Amino acid sequence: MGNDEMISRNACYWIWITLSIGYNNPKVKRISEMYSDVSAFYYGGISEWRLCGIFSQKDIERFSSTGLDDAKKIVDRCIECNYSILCIDDELFPKCLYNIECPPALIYVNGVMPDIDNTFSIGIVGTRRATKYGIENSYRFAYALSKYGTIIVSGGALGVDGASHRGALATDGITICVRGCGLNCSYLRENSDIRSTIPKRGAVITEYPPDETPRNYYFPARNRIIAALSDGLLVMEAGKKSGSLITANLAAEQGKTIFALLGNNSPQNEGSNALIKEGLAIPVTDFMDILCEFDSLYATTDDEFDIDNISLADTGNFPVKGIRKQAPARIYVNKQNDQQPAKTAVPYVSEKSETVVQKPVHKENLNLPKTAQDVYEYIGNEPVHIDKISADLKIPVFKVLTALTMLEMKDLVSALQGRNYILK
Repeated sequence: MGNDEMISRNACYWIWITLSIGYNNPKVKRISEMYSDVSAFYYGGISEWRLCGIFSQKDIERFSSTGLDDAKKIVDRCIECNYSILCIDDELFPKCLYNIECPPALIYVNGVMPDIDNTFSIGIVGTRRATKYGIENSYRFAYALSKYGTIIVSGGALGVDGASHRGALATDGITICVRGCGLNCSYLRENSDIRSTIPKRGAVITEYPPDETPRNYYFPARNRIIAALSDGLLVMEAGKKSGSLITANLAAEQGKTIFALLGNNSPQNEGSNALIKEGLAIPVTDFMDILCEFDSLYATTDDEFDIDNISLADTGNFPVKGIRKQAPARIYVNKQNDQQPAKTAVPYVSEKSETVVQKPVHKENLNLPKTAQDVYEYIGNEPVHIDKISADLKIPVFKVLTALTMLEMKDLVSALQGRNYILK
């Protein structure tokens, strides 16, 4: 199939419309409903635009001042880059996207757009400043859901988004990346590797022309597309002002089921925990919590796999916003310096210490689940980090956090800053 065959017949006219009245405009859907062939709208001219009864004088002036040549240049650019263009009046345009209040006039596609209308899909969103817990669970959930034939939809950002795409790709799953800029834009170079890989297993899409640079208001607008393409939306870690909450609200307006990963009281979880507290999201700790909500919509898998044994070795290298800007931890070595005398370390002496270490007192007969009981007995009077609990007890982090949440609710442990816990 030649490049020009991947371009919709009416692409020029729909691009001309977006260049005239902008993106994320509800009038686009009205045009598609009124005209079986949008070229008739273009060639009808000013009199036709006025007779429509839906355009302001300013809109009409913009139509008049915008040439079709600019739209043709964008089409030529897509042919040059081997991109497809799916327009709102195409048979292949996703119905789930058309059915929202404000669908895009068209989407630019790098790759092959999956059959999203007939395949179970889950959107995964969250903070760009994800913690290790958020990164690992984003990867783990996407990996496991992909094993069950689920399409993973996300926004290609740092943190949760990138980890989710990588989890799907790791199991040869299908994923869709929805960008808030053009396909050619180098924005977020840290994730350029997944943007080049996704088209082989899914699609990178956007409603913006190939060379369009990002603008702040493009990202909230693209969130409606993520929500529309998803049967359900999973919010991983989200702060109280996270853009992920915008996606969750849009998904709720579209009648989608919202899930949120159960988290502790850290700032990264304030928004997602609020969704749970307000009854807007179903709390989850395992990917099966999601699948069980949708019964037979997802595909079964013949592969036997243990989600707890998914390799997370590389997740520590996934790009997260802000990490690169932090000063690396200093490592002191015991080496003599000619200008400065070497510092003498003060030895730790346990014998005859005047400090009496109080033995932790754990309550008995609590009837806790085994994991929660193990975590409870491990925690003492000194703060301990969740990662150390997980490593020492050999329990996955997400299960440790579930246990800790239960212990907090029972007033048995206290959460401190930095994801540390202490016995109450």
